[in-house]
Amino acid sequence: MKLKRFHIALLVALVALAAVPLAVSASHSWNGYHWARTSNPFTLKLGDNVSSTWDAHLAAASDDWSLSTVLDTTVVPGQAKGSCSKVTKGRVEVCNKAYGLNGWLGVAGVWVSGSHITQAYVKLNDTYFNTSTYNTPAWRQFVTCQEIGHTLGLDHQDEDFSNPNLGTCMDYTSDPSTNQHPDQHDYDELEAIYSHLDTTTTIKASTGSQAAAGPANGQDGEDWGVAVRSDARGRPNLFVKDEGGAKKFTWVYWAD
Repeated sequence: MKLKRFHIALLVALVALAAVPLAVSASHSWNGYHWARTSNPFTLKLGDNVSSTWDAHLAAASDDWSLSTVLDTTVVPGQAKGSCSKVTKGRVEVCNKAYGLNGWLGVAGVWVSGSHITQAYVKLNDTYFNTSTYNTPAWRQFVTCQEIGHTLGLDHQDEDFSNPNLGTCMDYTSDPSTNQHPDQHDYDELEAIYSHLDTTTTIKASTGSQAAAGPANGQDGEDWGVAVRSDARGRPNLFVKDEGGAKKFTWVYWAD
């Protein structure tokens, strides 16, 4: 009788446990880099320097990231004059251009002072997006979403192209059909990154700007600095350059 009661109690406990949602932990913070701010949720401006072909994708990515409980993004008129050769402090400039046959679909350039992001850009390479392979809504949305995600402080969830899609734009893939938007892991990670408050802010846009161009490094006329990481195919996908007390990081998504 006691054994039977034990089995019944165990069964009830297991049923109760199954009814409790399991917390999904995220682990793709990018070294804890984040925008400094004094309250949550905060609003980050995305400067619209893109053509009409890209407007809907930028708007959709902004809406997606704004589902986070700790931040909102808002699309505002751009100040980078189309190519993102200059970026504005305190915000993200988003640009598209035929940057040439240099191998990359999209890049995110992010300036960091200490642990705080101070300004950023996203570049989308029309040289490839105008080809039949990449001129699809799925590819455009996937790359736009991922590069903006980097400017928020997120790393990739997975960098192996042969793995099944995770259903997030922060996942490397050769088929972006199901990887066009953030997933719950991304929102969980943003909550972790921005769980504390700062005593100052880096998101208040100023009238100053920072040149993005530098000595040519053979990619797009911009000096990305030194490669510090590579993707699963051995291609460098993260670069860093010291800029007198601050650092500029460049995330690169390569075409196949």
